[in-house]
Amino acid sequence: MSIFSLKYGRSRLTWSLAITAAALIPSFGTPAYADFRLCNNSSARVSVAIAYNDGQNWVTEGWWNLKPTACENLLRGSLAAQYYYIYGIDERGGEWKGKTYMCTRDREFRIEGRDNCLVRGFDRTGFFEVDTGRDARNWTVQLTDTSQSER
Repeated sequence: MSIFSLKYGRSRLTWSLAITAAALIPSFGTPAYADFRLCNNSSARVSVAIAYNDGQNWVTEGWWNLKPTACENLLRGSLAAQYYYIYGIDERGGEWKGKTYMCTRDREFRIEGRDNCLVRGFDRTGFFEVDTGRDARNWTVQLTDTSQSER
């Protein structure tokens, strides 16, 4: 299992990556599945969206609302891509964001394509990249707060 942890600051994003890889031994006769899981290890409720290329199109989906200490499988089954993109915002305005822009909207959505977001009536939002590797079986992203001294 791989774990990817991000911390944020109020006015800027502070990347704190803790990537841990461990080999998983599948059970005999059981197919290996690769879930993409996100955990909210911050002190506030977080709304998250995920984006990925399914092999033919860019797809962006949201929103999952996670209470503090909650985890959610955003995708189940075999991972279709090596790279996934995440955006998160908490109820206090803290963000986990990046420089890869995808289309989003305020309410629940599934959007195909990442071009011309504004023209198509969507918001344009910066997502951060998660590299799951070429042979990821399970992947977990952990969103965490920075310490008070970093704010």
